[in-house]
Amino acid sequence: MALKVELKPGERILIGDCVVTNGDARTRLLIEGESPILREKDIMTAERANSPAKRIYLAVQLMYTSRDPRAHHDIYFKLMRDIVQAAPSTWAHIENINNHILTGEMYKALKDAKKLVAYEEELLAHASRGSSLRKGGKANL
Repeated sequence: MALKVELKPGERILIGDCVVTNGDARTRLLIEGESPILREKDIMTAERANSPAKRIYLAVQLMYTSRDPRAHHDIYFKLMRDIVQAAPSTWAHIENINNHILTGEMYKALKDAKKLVAYEEELLAHASRGSSLRKGGKANL
């Protein structure tokens, strides 16, 4: 079954080891075969990986796009231990990612890593709101 991808003008997509850049017009691609595929909006760069969850997402992305995902296991498992130690409530997300990695479902692991990034953002927003309340701010109820 082919994957249908529609690209906006100038949008990029990663297909295997190749970056495909769309021209000036909207384009629809039908992609057949087995190869890692990532839209530009889902690609994490080292520069943007500025939090523990984003670094985990980057490690999983590298596993997903790599011909040998095991080459990235050591860094992933170190990052995983660090985030669970700092924020134990992330364990459910990490457990889902781990299960997908262990079963070779790298795209599903990447999707769950994206959920971890969103959860981390929620935690930071909550901590920030709590911090502003302690400094004399008012709660918006």
